[in-house]
Amino acid sequence: MPTASTAGPDISDNAPSAALFTDQYEYTMLSAALADGSAHKPCSFEVFARRLPAGRRYGVVAGTARFLEALTRFRFGQDELDVVAKFLDAPTVEWLANYRFTGDIDGYREGDLYFPGSPVLSVRGSFAECVVLETLALSILNHDSAIASAAARMSDAARSRPIIEMGSRRTHEEAAVASSRAAYIAGFSATSNLEAVRRHGVPGAGTSAHAFTLLYTGADGPDEKAAFAAQVRALGVSTTLLVDTYDITQGVANAVEVAGPELGGVRIDSGDLGVLARQVRQQLDDLGAKNTKIVVSGDLDEYAIAALRAEPVDSYGVGTSLVTGSGAPTAGMVYKVVTVDGRPVAKRSSHKESRGGAKAALRTTRSTGTAVEEIVYPFGSTPEIESGLTATDLSVPLVRGGEQVDGLPSLQDSRALLASRLISLPWEGLKLSQGEPAIPTRFL
Repeated sequence: MPTASTAGPDISDNAPSAALFTDQYEYTMLSAALADGSAHKPCSFEVFARRLPAGRRYGVVAGTARFLEALTRFRFGQDELDVVAKFLDAPTVEWLANYRFTGDIDGYREGDLYFPGSPVLSVRGSFAECVVLETLALSILNHDSAIASAAARMSDAARSRPIIEMGSRRTHEEAAVASSRAAYIAGFSATSNLEAVRRHGVPGAGTSAHAFTLLYTGADGPDEKAAFAAQVRALGVSTTLLVDTYDITQGVANAVEVAGPELGGVRIDSGDLGVLARQVRQQLDDLGAKNTKIVVSGDLDEYAIAALRAEPVDSYGVGTSLVTGSGAPTAGMVYKVVTVDGRPVAKRSSHKESRGGAKAALRTTRSTGTAVEEIVYPFGSTPEIESGLTATDLSVPLVRGGEQVDGLPSLQDSRALLASRLISLPWEGLKLSQGEPAIPTRFL
């Protein structure tokens, strides 16, 4: 349990504090609870979604590793203490100065599926050390899970065709990095965001935009061939040329003339993508560029990707619809206290109810590998499983005594886990049309 101190640790520029990624009421609650001693009661908090976004049949857990990393930076240096001292009493500020989370955390693996009521994250410790983590946990898990859930639908709609994440220019700079990571977990093949490449090891991809083609405009007008030639000289014939800055038919002809029939790819960024893909494929084949790939982009979502399945498209670039609220609605996760001093507690407000008691979860599958249901049961108990079904534990240890456990999944592990989980869903659960959750959740 954190103890009082008069001076907090310095937070270096390389490891900025995460202690102010909170809502103010978390600290005012802390202050009141410290004043009468309630702050030290042992409690359990859980992150869960009461329901899935409209039309969704499953959700994808993402952001757990980012939350655990941020937890290591949940420290109060002098700058952070100066901020909270403006509205907190001196004993609370002193208590925060040496804050360290010393409790336990269990949760779903990144890349796993969640459904209404799934205990995605379980945090146990004193009320004081747990309550201040609400906003940090929810801001990361809600964002990353929303992105991963949307990206998984797009990946499934694309079948085996690659998708490049290109949403950086449509969101906050840090959200762009997190979005790239979450999309990669969900099956995207690469990202245009170089900070995601550096920070998370996501494969990078990208060539040029319309601005590069427009750069080659002289007194005699546009010179698309010169732009293509410059790109090919720099990147080689395996590059992908953007062919729809002007007339797309002429653009394809110029691209093959400049790069030759071994041109790596052409990108179409506007227009009726299905019609244009067929037209371009025929033109490329007629010009001898039979192996040149076609990349399409431009406000694609899962429905547009699914509509292009029958077209000669080799890969997709997805941005706006992935990183904005219209394409990736909030995961709707909440952070609620479920036990106090070992006793179950529950919120009873209409439409915002919670289920008391600390919980764990497992998922049952048939011998064919098809998922049957999710069972949420009291933490520490052992539920009975129907004969003939196999049970997989979903809640795994993440933190013990304030320290991350060894052997947590890597990004590649999470990517592989999601791929296997999606395969396990009944086929109805992968439909893009509105419907019930892919499998039911049963509470014991």
